[in-house]
Amino acid sequence: MTPELAARSPELAARVVADSRDRVAWIRARSRGITATDVATLTSVNAIAKAADAKLMGSGFSGNAYTTHGRVREPEIAAWVAATHGIQPSSALFHAVVEKRHLATPDGVAVDTDGRITLCEIKTTNKSWRSIPRSYLRQIWWQQHVLGAERTLVAWEQHDAFIPVGDEPRCAWVDRDDAEIDKLVGLATALIDELYERTTRARQGVERMPQPATTPREPFRALALAD
Repeated sequence: MTPELAARSPELAARVVADSRDRVAWIRARSRGITATDVATLTSVNAIAKAADAKLMGSGFSGNAYTTHGRVREPEIAAWVAATHGIQPSSALFHAVVEKRHLATPDGVAVDTDGRITLCEIKTTNKSWRSIPRSYLRQIWWQQHVLGAERTLVAWEQHDAFIPVGDEPRCAWVDRDDAEIDKLVGLATALIDELYERTTRARQGVERMPQPATTPREPFRALALAD
């Protein structure tokens, strides 16, 4: 957070866990909780097992030309958002007030003089959106839950073969939806329970087996989700 935002909302500044500019620390912190990326896949209780697999084993996806393009374009889109809507770029990872394992890294954060929080989420796409995809809405609602925000500006830039289409990004506001947030919190709780059960079983199995002299460390796995 910028010093101005921190001064305006010390409570929010106190909930910063890590910064994505320190990628190792950021990945480690994210592994210890449920993030907006995790929640994006939680369409129903049937998605819990697959989400737990991804959390514990990793997705195996390390990026492609589309994600590289998004990383290159995000600072430019963020500068446009700051100039047009006053929402400053952010790289901070925050935890929720009550459940510190609920985590989010919004692309932009603004706090007005009354302490109201507004967020920004930035996307690039090679498709013409009629509406914001549902998986992105889940990410947005989760970020609102974690930070206590009332609304989010979604700014997206369409590209054709990685060449931006149009003179400016498009944008739309997404208001807080407490009913949807409640559903996501319930699914996230179920995911935490699933991870706890799996890691507990794994520990018990390891304790019963003879151990080699050295065991490879896997520090980014979500074992820290266990209380």
